Amino acid sequence: MQKKWLHFAVAIVATLGICTSALAATQVSMQGSSDIMGTFYLNHNYTGWTKTGKKTEDTFQIWHRILLLTDFKANNALKFRLGLKIMDIWGHGTYTAANPSAVILVNKAYLQFKWPETPIQITAGLQPLGLPQSPLYNGSAIYSDCMAALTVKAPLIPDTLSLVAGFGRLFDTDRTYDDTTTQQADEMDAYFLTLPVTAPGFKATPWGMAVVAGKNTNYTYKNTADAADYGNTFKNAILSAASAANIAGTSGLGHWKNAQNPYFWAGGSFQVSALDPVRFYADVIYGAGAMNDSKAAQRHGWLVDFAAEYTGWTVLTPQVFAWWSTGEDKSTLNGSERMPYLRSRWGPGRTFLFEGSYDVMRGSSTNTTPVGNYGVGLSLANISFVEKLTNCVTVAYLRGNNSARAIRTSQLLDDSYMTMGHDMAEGEYVVGLNLDTKYMLYENLALVLDTGWAHGNFKESVWGHRLYSQAERNGNNTWKVAMGLSYKF
Repeated sequence: MQKKWLHFAVAIVATLGICTSALAATQVSMQGSSDIMGTFYLNHNYTGWTKTGKKTEDTFQIWHRILLLTDFKANNALKFRLGLKIMDIWGHGTYTAANPSAVILVNKAYLQFKWPETPIQITAGLQPLGLPQSPLYNGSAIYSDCMAALTVKAPLIPDTLSLVAGFGRLFDTDRTYDDTTTQQADEMDAYFLTLPVTAPGFKATPWGMAVVAGKNTNYTYKNTADAADYGNTFKNAILSAASAANIAGTSGLGHWKNAQNPYFWAGGSFQVSALDPVRFYADVIYGAGAMNDSKAAQRHGWLVDFAAEYTGWTVLTPQVFAWWSTGEDKSTLNGSERMPYLRSRWGPGRTFLFEGSYDVMRGSSTNTTPVGNYGVGLSLANISFVEKLTNCVTVAYLRGNNSARAIRTSQLLDDSYMTMGHDMAEGEYVVGLNLDTKYMLYENLALVLDTGWAHGNFKESVWGHRLYSQAERNGNNTWKVAMGLSYKF
């Protein structure tokens, strides 16, 4: 099976190569990476179990990710990009000895061109899409991933003001035909707009996004790189607790009266470099959804963050960051006060606590969410006292902003909706520390060592005796050591 898929992939590239050789104007270029990382991760979710406590962990895995990008370029104004991805652990799937079940994913496939005789750029297809966020936070708190979309980028004032607008379809659960003769609202569509403004020493990007979410959309899709057992799903990210348990119901708490509900987000990302080498960053985001439906189905909230760094030293870059987000109040009857989001890659520095801090492998972080929490952190990045060797040290501390009663109620409605150590009640906290090291063996080959540790303080009255006592037996600690090779070509 593996050979069949590999032969198929090679045949595609070869066929395209033959076609492009017939078109002398088309240039084909390839780039990619191969990352192999052996990871020892102890006490996922602080318990060593899945978030609902129904499965136990394997502590050691070897992840292998292969990325291949191929560009078919007709000229400077027209190209097509195809991205292939293989990612699994040794001994499973593609990497199973003698019995492989190969999975080659198409993770990028888009056409990009400029409208003739204009600087307007149009991109159509499966493409990387990230809403604006300050660079110290690595990725958007709302959406940062690939999406099947049509985007238009147009400069309005050269080097000062531009516009990016687009439409994307995240889900079409039933594809061409719905399950019954009655049409089902099983899609999720997004409309987005950004207006980057650049001036000397300052950059601001106001932005907005609207999403039309269907009642019959599959919200159990995972929205983290890790499997849903360890990470989160879209029902946790976008729905209220009551709707997560009963969205498609015909009656009862949290059911959607409307077949479709609008969600919207508005925000601004800001960067100040006028005082260089001291730089400042900030983001303000508000999101709300299902506000015209029943009270228990509504969800809305804020996230604000601030960061600063000093770039004047060649041996290290100190960075500080802080954030605050609204949390749940005591009642589930009035919906959720946590900001809804879709696919977050938000993560300051390279802290062990947030997925967005790592871009290589699964199982790299605790998948803690900034939504419903607040915290501070310090990172010493780009440490380099020895040639070819760089380090990053980060410590972060966060506390819960959610009512304990709200979490207890959500656990009764759906025990996978909120997770100990990912979501936290008032009075609970988590502290994380990590040291990441990279040594360049060659210009394109790095030896990587990542270490992370996190310690939590949780409440038995919130999460129940079983999860609480298991975490207590583990000292409320979780930690990882990961070592591997990263080759870019």
